[in-house]
Amino acid sequence: MKYRTLVMYMEIGCFVSCLCGWILVCSTLPTEYWTFSEVGSIVLTTSNYYSNLWRDCISDTTGVSDCKDYPSMLALPVFLHACRALAVCAVITGFFGGVLTLIGMKCTKIGGSEIANARVTFAAGITYLVSGSCGMITYTWWASRVVSEFLDPTFRAQKFELGAAVFVGWGGSILLLSGAAVMTYFSGKEGIPSGSSKGPRRPHSYASARTRRTYMLPATSSRVTLVPPLFYEGRKSRATRATRTGRTFGRDSFV
Repeated sequence: MKYRTLVMYMEIGCFVSCLCGWILVCSTLPTEYWTFSEVGSIVLTTSNYYSNLWRDCISDTTGVSDCKDYPSMLALPVFLHACRALAVCAVITGFFGGVLTLIGMKCTKIGGSEIANARVTFAAGITYLVSGSCGMITYTWWASRVVSEFLDPTFRAQKFELGAAVFVGWGGSILLLSGAAVMTYFSGKEGIPSGSSKGPRRPHSYASARTRRTYMLPATSSRVTLVPPLFYEGRKSRATRATRTGRTFGRDSFV
């Protein structure tokens, strides 16, 4: 199997994982079962309280339920505003991550060159990582607040427990983070090559070959001389020695 085909299948699997995680995160926002509490010792008079980021609800054993939105937005605690903002950011960034993935994947052929598609996919992976991180922070912060209030002996208000929506959100965030991490690794390895990579590159080898040919020709041509260089060196050295000693030699001096 070729490397490109393997990367294409890997991108498809990561996209499916991130898409499923994003759907799970979106499904938790309208769900009321983020926290729940059961009040009553008799079955006929039992009441169930449950709430989420937006409203409080109550139901009894007769099947009648009623929900009420939070009356004042400014009177809410800071952590609730932060959880709302992070949850909305997780949904928005996950949507844009899906759009970028559809553009940059190798199987769609919407983008330009292979490097451009890899860079778009890398951006999609980073966007999915932001979405998964926002979702994980939201559910973890909410669960930490609920658990700390439940285990606090000095907390006198009604105590709640973790609902099913928190666990579903954790699962969706894990799918987002795992799929985005694998997608970012493979796309970044292809779209952002490092200088220490040892892969074959034709333009680089061609340029180096041209450089070798360009710089070797003058060195080779400089070795070819019309007159032996030793003749000039010996003549120059003899003239230098004669100048230093101050003696003048004639033709008969060497016979």
